[in-house]
Amino acid sequence: MNGLRSPLIGEVFWSSRLVMQIIRTCMLAFALVSVSAPAFAGNAAVTSQLTFERVFASPALNGPAPRGVKLSPDGRWLTLLRNRAEDRQRYDLWGYERATGQWRMLVDSLKLSSGQALSEAEKMQRERLRIGDLKGIVSYDWSADGKALLVPLDGELYLAGLDGTITHIAGVGANPLNARLSEKGRYLSFVRDRRLWVAPIAGGQPQAITPQERADTVHWGEAEFVAQEEMARFDGAWWAPDDSRIAVERFDEAKVAVVTRAAIGASGTTTFEQRYPLAGTGNAEVSLWVMRPDGSGRVQVDLGPDPDIYLARVDWAKDGKTLFVQRENRVQTRLDMLAVDPASGAARVLFSEEAAPKSWINLTDDYRFLKDGSLIWWSERDGFGHLYHFVGGHWRQLTRGPWMVTSLVGVDEAQGRVFFTGTKDDVLAPQVYALDLVQPEQITRLTEPGWVNGASMDKSGHTLVISRSAEAQPPQSYLADETGKRLAWVEENRVEGAHPYAPYLAAHRAPQFGTITAADGSLLHWRMITPLMQSRKRYPVFFSHYGGPHAQTVSRGWTGALAQAVVAQGYIWFELDNRGSANRGVAFESQIWHAMGSVEVADQLAGAAYLKTLAFVDPGKIATYGWSYGGYMTLKLLEAEPGAFAAGIAGAPVTKWELYDTHYTERYLGDPREVPQVYAASDALEQATKISDPLLLIHGMSDDNVVFDNSSELIARLQGEAVPFEMMLYPGYTHSVTGPKIGKHLWETIFAFLRRHGVTPPE
Repeated sequence: MNGLRSPLIGEVFWSSRLVMQIIRTCMLAFALVSVSAPAFAGNAAVTSQLTFERVFASPALNGPAPRGVKLSPDGRWLTLLRNRAEDRQRYDLWGYERATGQWRMLVDSLKLSSGQALSEAEKMQRERLRIGDLKGIVSYDWSADGKALLVPLDGELYLAGLDGTITHIAGVGANPLNARLSEKGRYLSFVRDRRLWVAPIAGGQPQAITPQERADTVHWGEAEFVAQEEMARFDGAWWAPDDSRIAVERFDEAKVAVVTRAAIGASGTTTFEQRYPLAGTGNAEVSLWVMRPDGSGRVQVDLGPDPDIYLARVDWAKDGKTLFVQRENRVQTRLDMLAVDPASGAARVLFSEEAAPKSWINLTDDYRFLKDGSLIWWSERDGFGHLYHFVGGHWRQLTRGPWMVTSLVGVDEAQGRVFFTGTKDDVLAPQVYALDLVQPEQITRLTEPGWVNGASMDKSGHTLVISRSAEAQPPQSYLADETGKRLAWVEENRVEGAHPYAPYLAAHRAPQFGTITAADGSLLHWRMITPLMQSRKRYPVFFSHYGGPHAQTVSRGWTGALAQAVVAQGYIWFELDNRGSANRGVAFESQIWHAMGSVEVADQLAGAAYLKTLAFVDPGKIATYGWSYGGYMTLKLLEAEPGAFAAGIAGAPVTKWELYDTHYTERYLGDPREVPQVYAASDALEQATKISDPLLLIHGMSDDNVVFDNSSELIARLQGEAVPFEMMLYPGYTHSVTGPKIGKHLWETIFAFLRRHGVTPPE
């Protein structure tokens, strides 16, 4: 779902959910709607100058960045992974006992670490999870009785007790994947040697419960590549709620294309024969099986007559009597919910979702099966993402209006309350809401306006963990009751005293917001951060963009220290969400269907044209920057209108969509075997020789997401036609080029490039 993304380069730029030709005259249909006056000043002293070196150093300027926040099954403990002050990328397991209000470290990753290198399979899985640069503990799982936690670390498994005891789980072998505790806590399951293994927690040796396959293309208990990379599904095995059965995925990659990927490092090159489902080629053949914990009674689930489908989601009913499977067709216009008999594998279609014309299905985890057999379900069937209640074969819409439910947070089944986040009050600042199933029209907001909010919840729907940020406040999190009342801070992260960002707060520049109007009348939101400016002087613009589907970059939340460091250099920071981006409804997002590189390029060019009307902007010094889809956008922008920008920076760009994977690319562009003309128009190679503005191309030379072939083809094309450009390549780095030294090098390289081409602040 979010295959293309920007890397974690100091701060997070979500790519979380690609781009074509444009006609210059489209810009004439855009008009300014609103803008607030920028701040001007004379010479102003600041106590600390924010540098790129400091942005990437430890401790992180964002402050503590907890991950994996969970409530114990009994609700007594809150646990999370907290990064170290001296090493922002290393995480330890911490626990907060609600009765005493005390925090303590439950597992010290350094003390427990064996230093063992991760297997290649785990490295690749971490890349899919966007945590490839993290160290220490990156995941954990509560036991059913709430007395212990399963902790994978350095290819080993441990059970950590709340009393401080840590037990190494023997017999699982080296580098087990996807370790999980069963729902009742009686079993441990994991993947080793492409088979699923199960061990009784009470004692006994693990045993493989899936067959030994002859072909090394067959895997059991894992999610296939596109499920991990594009469908946000990382599980390949699902325990029944009573531990009586387990559903297990089997996939065979024999028909998937083999791509020779060269991971070019600093002191050598490793080649991988990687199974990569290029757009228009074969996918893995996926099947689903149900069996007992010892592997007996194995039956195959009937997924229908068409083998070329996607296994989107798998869930058990609360009583364990039904297995629910979401089946998506390859063109991603239909999603079937199957109700499966786990004893026989027989399936029937419970209901189906159909995409709007010239659109697609957006997969989601925003649904809940309830104890009474009904279902809370998220759907875009009315043109916006809303919640529905499916009871006895009938639908009842719970939320409605020209706004989006952005996540289903939890359900209190006893009280009949549903908790969710949405853009009901402000598309730039999602809030947490609650509604009553009896009277769903009465929606109650539980969070404070002006903050960007997210939330998670315990299984009973009684306690919220709310995360929030604002333009001058890095992310905070707190425990709240069902009314939204704060019970305790998880991480207050107040910027004062010893907070890492406190020395820079006085110089922090607040963003301004506004809109321009697109050719179809859509409002396009922008965010701008200006430096302290002197009147009658004009300033350069660092125009950052992503532009791809399933992502929103403009919000009222914390922009991050990286943007502030750019502004501290004397540049204006500017971002705009174009048509095709997320959280604006089906009609807004679907305009890129079979037309990547069209409306989103037009909208970003309109943003540049708007900037040139501002008296404090130097119209000849607007630089465009993007990574991943954003890198592709940089190329398409420079191709579409030479001279519109003073320079462009393209990081890890897609240049040829035939090189990207099936599930992402075909969702928006179709199958290249059927619509080759769509790909020809959307690719960035054919028009590359039109680029005449200064271009800096950047790519990690071990990128397994946007493979380096994308840039090598562009390099050859530009060199072959004697088109000048500059490039910076990073040996050994994947799609995320980040780190204390590398991040500094990357961003200083970008600004040295801009200075060489005269994109500089006024003197």
